[in-house]
Amino acid sequence: MFFASDNSGSVPQQVLESLARANEGYAMGYGGDALSQQVTDKIRTLFEAPEAAVHLVPTGTAANVLSLACLCPPYATVFCSPVAHIHEDECNAPEFFTGGAKLTLVGDADRMSPEALRAAIENEETRGVHGPKRGPVSITQVTERGNVYSMDELRALTAVARDYGLPVHLDGARFSNAAVKLGVTPAEMSWKIGVDICVFGGTKNGLMGVEAVVIFDADKAAEFEYRRKRGALLFSKHRYLAAQMDAYLTDNLWHDLASRANARCDQALQGLKGAGVTVLNDTHANMIFFEMPRAAHRAVQEAGAVYHLWGSPEGPDNEAVMGRLVFDWSLEPEAVSAFVAAVRAAV
Repeated sequence: MFFASDNSGSVPQQVLESLARANEGYAMGYGGDALSQQVTDKIRTLFEAPEAAVHLVPTGTAANVLSLACLCPPYATVFCSPVAHIHEDECNAPEFFTGGAKLTLVGDADRMSPEALRAAIENEETRGVHGPKRGPVSITQVTERGNVYSMDELRALTAVARDYGLPVHLDGARFSNAAVKLGVTPAEMSWKIGVDICVFGGTKNGLMGVEAVVIFDADKAAEFEYRRKRGALLFSKHRYLAAQMDAYLTDNLWHDLASRANARCDQALQGLKGAGVTVLNDTHANMIFFEMPRAAHRAVQEAGAVYHLWGSPEGPDNEAVMGRLVFDWSLEPEAVSAFVAAVRAAV
């Protein structure tokens, strides 16, 4: 019953087999190998963007901060949610890689509203050189609180960005889970609604460690390559990144893995109905944030469930405490059923 993170699951056999094939013989380094070009072509096809630049990096943080550095000069600001990964979980890496650009937090929730975004943008460039210039809008899909922006919500945000001539970055660490949830194609959830740079995440959806940055603005492509190298994030044995992504793209494995994770989330949601817990996020892909009494959390975790609590384990037994469940592709239905049974027994 392991629900701590989708970073913690195993790697699909197809990926391991792809790595083994890539390990045969010699290949040019730094992305000059045939497999890396093949992956580039596959991603361009998947995103219906034959001219897009595609670059692989080993981590989500690298993907986000290198992308933002290409979109945001050091004297500008990035507009994002107050619980965006780039704000809460990247140790000021966006500020470092952009050379000092600030983050402007929009609203007070995990999903930005177009009204709040417009107000935040209007509040900048009001002080001349004493304040930052307006910079890119960064959207996290799925959000860090487990919610999924609807297509209408995404279109409304990118429309506001366009009104001010601002580029849009999509943090898609869980891009596949969101696309499956919404029933849309990668193109429909990226450049077709006005996204300039999209992170197509792999690590949280079963890969060993690789993310694809898809750049639809050709003018930014060369800059990304220089920034990736300068940031010590260009792998010499690049074929091993490409091998993971190649398996991910073959026979729509990315879609299959996300569908499995989402299905386990749906199973848990159905099981928790009427169980005496409060589910906090109103849309779901592969994450559930929920509240139940501290004593119930303790009992469920003692029964073998592993997940994170947002709050101290110490305190009154009947106090409501928030927990987070993350469902990865490798979770078995039996594990979810056992968790639901433990919750019902504890509550």
